[in-house]
Amino acid sequence: MELTTALKALADDNRLLILRLLGRRDYCVRALARQLGISQAAVSQHLKVLRQAGLVSSEKRGYFTHYRTAGTDLMAVSSALAALAQASPLLCGDCGPDGRPGCREANAFPTPLSAKSWEVNKMKLAVTYENGQVFQHFGHCEQFKVYSVEEGSVRSSQVVSAAGSGHGALAGFLQNLGVDTLICGGIGGGARTALAQAGIQLYPGVTGDADQAAADLLAGRLEYDPDTMCSHHHDGEHNCHSHSCGEDKHGCAGNG
Repeated sequence: MELTTALKALADDNRLLILRLLGRRDYCVRALARQLGISQAAVSQHLKVLRQAGLVSSEKRGYFTHYRTAGTDLMAVSSALAALAQASPLLCGDCGPDGRPGCREANAFPTPLSAKSWEVNKMKLAVTYENGQVFQHFGHCEQFKVYSVEEGSVRSSQVVSAAGSGHGALAGFLQNLGVDTLICGGIGGGARTALAQAGIQLYPGVTGDADQAAADLLAGRLEYDPDTMCSHHHDGEHNCHSHSCGEDKHGCAGNG
């Protein structure tokens, strides 16, 4: 499935409403038609578009076909859009204020980018890792488990050592591995910024088994806390969940 195909399928109010309804429970065509106040034929056409885009799946039950959201592909679309939203593009320093030609960036990409580069059926997922569990402090993480995902399924995985990278370089380390999605426990403000600049989608505040966390993400049921901050302690007095790690008063800024 391509991102452009998915976005075209989503560019309709009724199809968005159908996805919202299917996100709560499965429905047959007749029930959706009643909910939306449109004909069953119109609902069937909308479902055909969503199914071709890989955004819904169906199951035959007796005389009726029931539809539900395809969580993995919806998550992939969400991750691709989130990466765009979180990006921090660099400014070119070679262009004059009057916009004169001659920018060096104009020749930086001799090969045109293809729309195929936006395919969302592949993902490279990393999980902070220690003894099979999600490690709880990104900035001190010495190992990541990296999963190569295609068509919503893990094709391969490996444990990669990050020893010696240092917390300030972990985002670049993951970017060099081709990672586009990260599951972790606690994480500080500086590391969040670095990951966003690297275009890596973040799912913090996760605990438990690393393999299960990866499976839950792909199934669209991962429980995470987007507001989780680093959980290390200073002099045993507090943890960083209680305030922003950007505060300078205890030296926690940017620790990740």
